[in-house]
Amino acid sequence: MPVDTEIISLTESAASKVKELLVTEGNDELALRVAVRPGGCSGYSYEMFFDSDAADDDMKSDFGGVRVIVDPASAQLLQGATLDFKDGLQGAGFSINNPNAQRSCGCGQSFS
Repeated sequence: MPVDTEIISLTESAASKVKELLVTEGNDELALRVAVRPGGCSGYSYEMFFDSDAADDDMKSDFGGVRVIVDPASAQLLQGATLDFKDGLQGAGFSINNPNAQRSCGCGQSFS
């Protein structure tokens, strides 16, 4: 999978956690797909899942061995965003810091 331009970046902790999850999956063909879909309480919601099917027009990037793919429509809404992973007393999970979001909901899973 050739690498295109960087749409969304991963922090070290996010890349490390994704790599750990990919090892658990046991499939070297998988990449992390990050997408934006209509819905959620603020208009759009984030979607992340492992995918082995990259379309020709998908944007592709690599972060220390973690392949990330983003479809063209989502790329417009994710340009400059950062995926992070936190593991602490307040809970663990992925979060997206998106400079394109004008407002986001309390759950952090949707934006407008």
